[in-house]
Amino acid sequence: MGRGLCTPVNRGDKMAAPMSIVEEIRTRVILQEFGVKNVHTTDYPGNYPGYDDAWNMADFKKNFRIDIVDMDENTMEFDMVGIDASIANAFRRILLAEVPTMAVEKVFIYNNTSIVQDEILAHRLGLVPIKADPRLFEYRDAGNEGEDDEEGSEIDTIKLQLKVKCSRNPRATKDSADPRELYLNHMVYSKDMKWVPIGNQADVFADINIGPVHGDILLAQLRPGQELDIVMHCVKGIGQDHAKFSPVATASYRLLPEISLLETVEGEKAERLRGCFSRGVMELEDRDGRKFAKVVNSRLDTCSREVLRHEDLKNLVKLARVRDHFIFTVESSGVLPPDVLVTEAIKVLMTKCSRFLNELNTSNME
Repeated sequence: MGRGLCTPVNRGDKMAAPMSIVEEIRTRVILQEFGVKNVHTTDYPGNYPGYDDAWNMADFKKNFRIDIVDMDENTMEFDMVGIDASIANAFRRILLAEVPTMAVEKVFIYNNTSIVQDEILAHRLGLVPIKADPRLFEYRDAGNEGEDDEEGSEIDTIKLQLKVKCSRNPRATKDSADPRELYLNHMVYSKDMKWVPIGNQADVFADINIGPVHGDILLAQLRPGQELDIVMHCVKGIGQDHAKFSPVATASYRLLPEISLLETVEGEKAERLRGCFSRGVMELEDRDGRKFAKVVNSRLDTCSREVLRHEDLKNLVKLARVRDHFIFTVESSGVLPPDVLVTEAIKVLMTKCSRFLNELNTSNME
């Protein structure tokens, strides 16, 4: 048998890797045909020779920023740059589950002759978003709650009433078959939930229209003789306890896409390459009558990786995501504006950090 040659591996070769490759590993998540590369965060101290990854507040302040891209009454899109995925995800979870709102907690059904069962109707009422600023109310102390405290107080409870009775419309034509013409009050909507002030709430919230965020939510359908007589108590809570307290319809983030052309692409290939991406990501540029592919806005790409299915196109582009650039989308349920929700989420995160530091200091003292 012949001897096999064993070549020693020089550990320094790994360290001598081109800086551009190291930088890509540190800052980019690469999308490949059958997988995703560089998914783990590796920028911790001592991992890469020549890089000082020790925590530095001055560097963090220099690199961190929040850019508001778009905002309207209920939705907000903003970029959070220079942060780790763990912090970004903590921020998302706080938006979903730890920013407080007001929601229906107790339902007192005095009369319900509709076909909707009491428990189903109570559940529907509980999921109706209530427009009331939770910052103006206190949490209700469930531990001290008794019969005397059933009504709540003006500082921790909002009282709503739903009282609707269906009857026949005396002005309806005899040959009509439309329930909207035959009956009165046969459709019960969330707009029928009326605010009943407790204590001095009428004076304190005189300029605030407390009630359901949306008035067109269908709650039940009635027929002549059927009625609803219900009283609801709304309290302050968080989505961690029940989803009805969640202030957002959705709160999500994605990494900023980055598309790079590795070669000049023209003609028919350029047209097919453009069709592999979302509209607006890539356009054709006219140069002396010839069409060339050009990346216009990588942000719009959905990262479907369609281009990697084509043998003649997949080696022409490089698909990546920027590791520390998060595109947040926050859609409010309407209880509070999205910018207020983001601000409140930041306050909750700061409170968590302060509590953690206090615990560390207490442990060190012991």
